[in-house]
Amino acid sequence: MSKNLLRAAAVLALVAAVATPAAAAPAPEPAPVPEPALAVVTAPATGSAVTTSALTGSARLGYEAGTETVRVSVDAHSTYERGSIPTRSWGTFRISHVIDGRDYWGDFEVDCLRTGGPTATVTGRLVRTSPGHPWNEAFDPHTRMGLSFFVPGNHANGPARVGLGAPAPKGQPLLTPCMAPAADMPVIEGGYTLGDRHA
Repeated sequence: MSKNLLRAAAVLALVAAVATPAAAAPAPEPAPVPEPALAVVTAPATGSAVTTSALTGSARLGYEAGTETVRVSVDAHSTYERGSIPTRSWGTFRISHVIDGRDYWGDFEVDCLRTGGPTATVTGRLVRTSPGHPWNEAFDPHTRMGLSFFVPGNHANGPARVGLGAPAPKGQPLLTPCMAPAADMPVIEGGYTLGDRHA
């Protein structure tokens, strides 16, 4: 609403200036129209401080198949110059799925850690697996997978939770960096430490 009023005032001032005859005495200049607040927010930042985020830890998840064990370990970091999109991310995460006593694990190289309060999303590319892992047949090499985390603390309550998003099937486009499903599986053993954008 205020933005429309500012635009209308500027248009009226321009029309009045054009309509004034050249011989007439110069009218006093109109008061400058203040820039909308949005322009200040979106203007390029100069000399802005770099902040960092970090997510570390290892936990067993409350997986639906009670006879199987799923564990996620993560050591992810990112830097921000401004806004909520990281300018650089690095680190690793591992997903371990024990079935009938056999540990099927996959290691991922982090390509995005995005944090906000008690939540985080992490994506990474698959770089190695346990021998004979079914992922080697089901997914393209270096496929991307996404995880989400809810780490309570700082006025956020409830159990820690993790969400796992499966990689895209073979031949399909990769998951977009920073994308992950809702954190829906509770942590039942272990835990995570989340540092959200500290200078």
